[in-house]
This record gives sequence, C-alpha cells and structure tokens, in this order.
Amino acid sequence: MKRRQQFVTEGYYKSMLVIFDEIIRGRAIKPLPGDTAEESAFRTSSENKDILFMRLMLKYTAGEDISSLEEDLEVLIDAFERFQKDFAVYEGVSNISPLNIEDAVFQYQEFVQIVGFCVLLHRRDLLGRFVALTDAAGFDGEDMLYEDLVKKVLPARYEINEFYHELYRPLVESVYAESVHEKSKLLNDYCVGWYAAFAKIPNYWHDTHLSMTEEDGSYFGYWVVEAAAIAYLYDIDDSKIDHMVYPKDLVEYARSFTVKKVGGGPSKVYSGQKCTKAGYWFSPAMPDSRRYFNEGEVMPEFKGASWGATIWYWSGEE
Repeated sequence: MKRRQQFVTEGYYKSMLVIFDEIIRGRAIKPLPGDTAEESAFRTSSENKDILFMRLMLKYTAGEDISSLEEDLEVLIDAFERFQKDFAVYEGVSNISPLNIEDAVFQYQEFVQIVGFCVLLHRRDLLGRFVALTDAAGFDGEDMLYEDLVKKVLPARYEINEFYHELYRPLVESVYAESVHEKSKLLNDYCVGWYAAFAKIPNYWHDTHLSMTEEDGSYFGYWVVEAAAIAYLYDIDDSKIDHMVYPKDLVEYARSFTVKKVGGGPSKVYSGQKCTKAGYWFSPAMPDSRRYFNEGEVMPEFKGASWGATIWYWSGEE
C-alpha cells in the first residue's frame, strides 16, 4: 500500500472498506427508518452519498491508482443525483440543493473537493451533472471560487467578484494575482492555513486521525483537492508546495492526461438493457455485485434495493 498520508494503515483501510460495503449492503436490504416512506428514502440516500464520498477520499488517501478512482467518482455522482431527488420529495422543494454551500462551510468544502476530482480526472460529463444540482438551486453565478473551478470546463459561466467564505480568499486571489510568484505564494498560503481554519469551523472530519483505531474510525484523509484543481486550471507553479494536504500527484495526473474515451470504458447500462461489452461489471445497488456478462446479455435488477434503479458500470475485462 502506497499511502498518501501517514495516518492510514493497511489494516484500517481494509477494515473501513468492509464497513462501508456492509452499510451499503444493509441499507439495500433494510433502509433507515423514518416517520414516512419519504423520510426513510431521504435518510438512506443521504447516508449512501456520505459513505461513497468517504470511500472515494479514503481510496485516494490509501494510495489507490488515480485512474481507478473514476468508477468511485461516477458512483458518487449517481448517489448525489438520487439523494437530490429524495431530498426534493421529502422537503417538497423540486430544485433543492444536495449541499448547503452558502451557509455550511464543511458542505461547501465537500462540494469543491468533488468538483476538483471531476476536473482533475478529466470527467467533464460528471462535472456537468454534479454542478447542475447546485445550479438548479440558484447557486450559479453567486460564488467566485465555484465559477473559477468550472468556467474553464463548462460553457456559459459567470464572471463575478464575490464569494461565500473568507477561508477561501487566498485560493481565489491566486487565480487573479499578477505575478507568477504571488500566485504560487497564495496557493501555498491556502494550503498552510486550510486545516487549522477548520478547527474553528463546524465539521465532521477534523482531527479524526486522533481517535481512529486499526479496526474503525472516521478518518478518510485531509485534502485540498480544490487547490490542486485551481493549480491545474490556471497553470500555477506548485513545484515548491510540499504540504501534507496538497494532492500534488493529482495535478501531475491531470497535466499528463492523455485524451481517452470518457470513463475509460463503455457507458453505464441500466437493468433490463443489454450488455454493451463482454467483461466484468458492477452495480452500487448491491455490494459485491461484480460479475462477468457476455455482450448482449440482459443486465439484471436488484429489486427492492434502497439505492433505486440498478445501474451497471464497466469494471474491466479481467
């Protein structure tokens, strides 16, 4: 295991993957309770997207190959779309945002981290789908960093000079600084101050490495993925940045990326549709679902799964 932060151990990583899978498997069989069916669906899909976000982050932290994270990212975006639908029904608000990025800084942080992964893994398709959820809720054209992260990838964005949270000022200013040196300095300043800033901001992950055991915990990694995305998008020199929270190899991956078919394999296939390519496929609707299908074989459905529609994703030929 080539871990990217020193806190994660091989035992902890393997144990947490088992826990994540058990939770998702359990919810597919028995959703979280609620006073109504709508509340049950909302609570269950909320937990699913939280687990999948932590799993994506932990896989990166533990040293998994960067290209392998595309599958996890796509499954996460699917989970956010499902959660948004369940949240909208539960609250009776059709365009409600799945993340309160204006009022809750930790939710804004999660938003920019996911956007950063979409940018750095060159998944423009996933970026468009994810941002559409918050755009529809009225967050488009409201926050400078939000727009700076997406306007070089998605068309018809906004030029504004306001942002929600003071914490992100150095990162925003790194985009617009006049000198190369100042851009790099501001990017580094953001990395240096980021973790300490969250000690004073309500969140669920700060200092979780202090309470983890070999078998369990809440730690999944501390990463300024959004800073890496800004460095990539605006060609900021990050050669002198050597902070633990800065994912430098993600920037290197983005910069060395060779254009390929989106997703690196066939498009997703819904249950009831025919398999588009012989090989292994998996569905987040059921843990341990990876299996071999022949081209033309009808993809099965996991009926009653709390996940919702059974969607199959390409997982390779071996």
